[in-house]
Amino acid sequence: MNYVKAAISAVAAVIIAWSVNAWPMFSGTKATGWAGLVGSFRGSLFSPLFWIVAFVVFALFFFASRLGSKVLRVVLFWVPTLTVSGLSATIALLIGWLVVREHFRQ
Repeated sequence: MNYVKAAISAVAAVIIAWSVNAWPMFSGTKATGWAGLVGSFRGSLFSPLFWIVAFVVFALFFFASRLGSKVLRVVLFWVPTLTVSGLSATIALLIGWLVVREHFRQ
């Protein structure tokens, strides 16, 4: 179970770090569409801010997953990590559905 908690923590940390690093993209960038999204993600991978935020968020989630209190563990680990992961998966599936729908449109 520790591997699952670590994996969920890592996925949520990367998504949160990318969101923090990509926030300026949503407020006034010139690139639009896939160019802005891919450029932002590629730029994030080489940014020290991205890795610092990812490491700090991962550490917070991982240590919260090991708390002794069940209520604190649920509130500080399970709710945020599953919300971030679920919302991101939902957005990714929606984008995939839209791409497939537009590709096969007649």
